[in-house]
Amino acid sequence: MLQINPKFSDFKDFILNIQKYFDQSTKTIHKARNELKIIKHNGIDVVVKSFKVPNIINQIVYSFFRNSKAKKSYLNGMKLINLNINTPKPIGYIEFYKFGLLKQSYFISERFNYDFTIREPLLDDNFKDKTNILKAFAKFTFELHQNNILHQDYSPGNILIKKEDNNYIFKIVDINRMKFKDLSLEDRAKSFSKLWASDDELTNIAKEYTKHYQCDSQYFIKQICYYSNKNKQIKNLKKRLKGEIVND
Repeated sequence: MLQINPKFSDFKDFILNIQKYFDQSTKTIHKARNELKIIKHNGIDVVVKSFKVPNIINQIVYSFFRNSKAKKSYLNGMKLINLNINTPKPIGYIEFYKFGLLKQSYFISERFNYDFTIREPLLDDNFKDKTNILKAFAKFTFELHQNNILHQDYSPGNILIKKEDNNYIFKIVDINRMKFKDLSLEDRAKSFSKLWASDDELTNIAKEYTKHYQCDSQYFIKQICYYSNKNKQIKNLKKRLKGEIVND
């Protein structure tokens, strides 16, 4: 099973033979549960995401009941592009089956040469132009929400930033887990919870956000900090249970 963005129809042979191209590439940019590599094709640098082979239960689920992560990444990417929301241009996806069950799957997108992620200004008090970056980030997030987009892994590494002239261009990645729906105030506040930012940083972001979103500013700040600290507590508890050192 495969699908290709019509604007990249010349990538069909590349996608059909993606296993070969992926195995031959040595430009890994991330490797954990899934692996990402940069591969040049037709003069374009693309990012190929190889999803881990699912366990037997999920093989059945993804084969018969739900879209695979690769397919969801592609479909969500196309939705974002149609909504004029920045994400690296989706090129296509492909799935490989054995005995009727999903085994390997790949999502291919155009590479975005970003300068940094939102992590750097959040963690570095002396990061250049930090205040304006966070203001732009708050506005970008508001625009996502106004388009009924809820990124369910809105974490620092998934928010890429590039400076162009005096503006900051934001693009979101790791987009297989998203919802498209009307967002409540609680949905909006909760979406910031995985940034792992301090209460002070979140307060500044929330104040800027509420310049665009009409609500009780103090309540919104309170909820953003509440959900962020709740997420930190859960993550730190899991680390402690695994015997990892936690810096509260």
